[in-house]
Amino acid sequence: MRYRNVWKSGASTLAKIGQRDVLPGVKHPGFRAQAITQLSGKALLWADSIWSQNHPAIQSYSSFVDHFKEVFGQPSWDSSIAQAQDHGYVYYVPDPVNNWKTCKQTTNPVNNWKTCKKTTPLLLQIGVLHLEKISLLVLEESTADVILGRPWLEQHNPILSWKTGEVLKWGDTCFNDCFSEFPVPRSPSSNHLPVCATSIESPLEKRSVDIPTCYAPFSDVFCPKRASKLPPHRPWDCAIHLLLGESVPRGKIYPLSIPEEKAMEEYIEEALAQGYIHPSTSPAASSFFFVAKKDGGLQPCIDYRALNYITVKFRYPLPLVPVALEYLRGAMVFTKLDLRSVYYLIQLRDGDEWKTAFIMPTGHYEYLIMPYGLVNAPSVFQDFIHEVLREFLHKFVLVYIDNILIYSRSLAEHCHHVAEVLKRLREFQLFLKAEKCSFHQPSVQFLGYNIDSSGIQMDEGKVAAIKDWPTPTTVKELQRFLGFANFHRRFIQNYSSISNLLTSLLRNKPKSLSWTTSAEEAFNTLKEAFTTAPLLVHSDPNKPFIVEVDASTTGVGAVLSQQQGNPSRLHPCAFFSCKLNPAEVNYDIGNLEPLSVKLALEEWRHWLEGVRHPFLVLTDHKNLEYLRATKRLNP
Repeated sequence: MRYRNVWKSGASTLAKIGQRDVLPGVKHPGFRAQAITQLSGKALLWADSIWSQNHPAIQSYSSFVDHFKEVFGQPSWDSSIAQAQDHGYVYYVPDPVNNWKTCKQTTNPVNNWKTCKKTTPLLLQIGVLHLEKISLLVLEESTADVILGRPWLEQHNPILSWKTGEVLKWGDTCFNDCFSEFPVPRSPSSNHLPVCATSIESPLEKRSVDIPTCYAPFSDVFCPKRASKLPPHRPWDCAIHLLLGESVPRGKIYPLSIPEEKAMEEYIEEALAQGYIHPSTSPAASSFFFVAKKDGGLQPCIDYRALNYITVKFRYPLPLVPVALEYLRGAMVFTKLDLRSVYYLIQLRDGDEWKTAFIMPTGHYEYLIMPYGLVNAPSVFQDFIHEVLREFLHKFVLVYIDNILIYSRSLAEHCHHVAEVLKRLREFQLFLKAEKCSFHQPSVQFLGYNIDSSGIQMDEGKVAAIKDWPTPTTVKELQRFLGFANFHRRFIQNYSSISNLLTSLLRNKPKSLSWTTSAEEAFNTLKEAFTTAPLLVHSDPNKPFIVEVDASTTGVGAVLSQQQGNPSRLHPCAFFSCKLNPAEVNYDIGNLEPLSVKLALEEWRHWLEGVRHPFLVLTDHKNLEYLRATKRLNP
């Protein structure tokens, strides 16, 4: 936000600075700090200097103005609403209330200030996001539309950039109280203006979804009807290349229950109407069946395993999530977007439709769009969405298949970033699920993590799932638990050592699970470690790193930390652990400790190589202190 000097000279100066939020009928007690507008850091110093009513600066009007000019200097330009609009911040204020009495300047301002009228509660918008209900005192003459004093500053606690004139961050209460608290009227009135949100109905949940008004021009991007149309052919159409000499798949028809038959008829009717499928004469025939959803519904599925086995793999990589999250350092505001239909946004390459053919009790059909279940579908879509948003990747956008995260350092900057992404999605005829999008949040859940400006934590739902995980009774159940836990191992110190006993139970592919008391203890210890996992702070390359290593007879571990926060404290950025292989198990402690250093530096090479400050390696093995100073003896 850009703040101008709000005074010129003469009557309006004293009126603007002298008045404060007082109830009608109460005389002004003097020039208080609450009346000072947000000019600069000098404002509070100046206010404190004349706090006393006996200060010479308020004994006369001329001395007051002279003292004011002495502190602030002569302004080079004045505030204006047009200039404020140029920076995207507009104060909406209705006409003054009737019966306004002019404030007059006298040599005795304490006793002769006239009280002024107070408005009814108004909706005050600052920028495109911040909206609150507030009552204002009315001044007859003012070059500024609204003067916000110290009580308002204390309540909302904005962090400002005085160089760029932007609000970098609002107070914590603003995200809950000022961004979506008040409903937007259907039509403007003298006391209300439609400045908060655009209402879009979600066809899935039958509720209204609030989209910030600044994105109203992009309402078509959230339209479910537009998303149901057949997408155009693009250079990124899905091609299905088959291995030479392989026969096409031929599945079987599965019998369906009465509810499944009804769901099948609805699915086929809708897909035919949208143009997603059409009747087929293909020699290929994959099986069609249903699986149950968590909410009790039925999800149609096609068994493309045989087709995938003979398909040439497309190796476009999916992003490494931990590496991608490193770009979020310094971000203060987040918006999460979720694409509608995902794979259905891409057509199959002309001539490859017959390969996706499937059979069911009522017919033989093939897809025109990329269906779920194809082995190359994730890579094809990732390649496509990367091309769509390539200009923004790792600058203010992360994208993992259909999940798009936009991050920025300030609210004003964030609005521009989100608008750029929505504009690009519209150009490529991509659409969003409004009910799954969240805008302008101080924290966000993304790919199983809770992310905010401080760092990254495990999703509370994932932690609860691990905490309530029942004791495994079969090999498959143990594999499922370890697979789930392994995804979040970077949050757990010495994860490999804790889970070593559990992983040893799966050695040599046993047919049954030999669960022991020791295994139960290791299982409970691992669950407890997840429930107490710390926050991992965003690494800062401008600060020195500390690598702390340790080794045991079963594995090695390390912690990467930095001094952050106020007061500065050591916080973990990541944990690393590794199980020893059969050869390394025979190492003595003198070799295990250097091994832990080597593995840790390899794991975090991309963080530690080329940093501004030397990093420190901490170990409890005294002999490593002389590792670099050791001289080789001649035989």
